[in-house]
Amino acid sequence: MVLTLSASEVIEVVKAAGTPKYAEVAQRFFKTDPGQYGAGDVFWGVRNPQARAIAKQYTKLPLKEVHTLLDHQVHEVRMVGVLILVEQFKKAKTASERNTVYEFYTHHFERINNWDLVDLSAHIIVGEHSAQFGTEVLYDWVKSDHLWTRRIAVVACWHLIKKDRFEEILSFCLTLKDDPESLMHKACGWMLREVGKRDVAVLRSFLEQWGKQLPRTTIRYAIERFPESERLTLLSSTKK
Repeated sequence: MVLTLSASEVIEVVKAAGTPKYAEVAQRFFKTDPGQYGAGDVFWGVRNPQARAIAKQYTKLPLKEVHTLLDHQVHEVRMVGVLILVEQFKKAKTASERNTVYEFYTHHFERINNWDLVDLSAHIIVGEHSAQFGTEVLYDWVKSDHLWTRRIAVVACWHLIKKDRFEEILSFCLTLKDDPESLMHKACGWMLREVGKRDVAVLRSFLEQWGKQLPRTTIRYAIERFPESERLTLLSSTKK
C-alpha cells in the first residue's frame, strides 16, 4: 500500500476500521447527549489499538493535514490526529522540531475535546515541554474556563510526577477542589494516585492536611491502591 500522506486517505482508513456496534457503545460511554461533556461528538467505532496503529502509519503526515484531522467531526479521526502529533513529538530529532509540534498542539485545544484525547497526549507533549522549559503556563491553564485546557494542565503533570516533581499537581488539586466538573476531580485523583506510586508518604501527608477540602471523588481515586483498612480510615478522617 502506497501512503499519499493526505488527511483524506487517513480519514478513509479510519472509517474502514470502525464497527457500528462499538460506535454505539462509544456514543454512550463518552457522554454525547445534549448538555453532556461530549455533546454532539460522532463515533465510527474504532478502538484505541487500531487508532495507534493507523497513527504510526502516518507519522510523517504534514501538520496542515493533521489540522484537517483535528477539525473533523468524528472522534476517532481527531484521535488519530492527536496520536500522530504524539508520534511526531517522540520521534523529533531536534528541540526545534519538538517545539513546532508543541506549538501546533497548544493552538488546537478546542479540538482536543474529550478526556481520552487529552489523556493520550498531554503528559507526553505538554508534560515533557513543561519539564524542560517551565511550568508557568500550566498555572494559567488550570484556571481556564475551558474544561479540556484544565484537564491538559493536570494530565501534563504525569510527566513531572514520573520525575518525582509533585509541586505542580499538589497545587492544582487545591486550585480545582471546587471545580464544577467531575472529570477534573477524577483527573486530580488519578494524578495523586500516581504521586503515591512514587512517594506514598507525600500522598498521605497531602491527604491528611487537605483531605477535608478535597472532593470525595478525588480522594477515592487517590487511595485506590491503599489497603482497605487504610482507605476506610482516610475516607472517615477526611469527611467534611
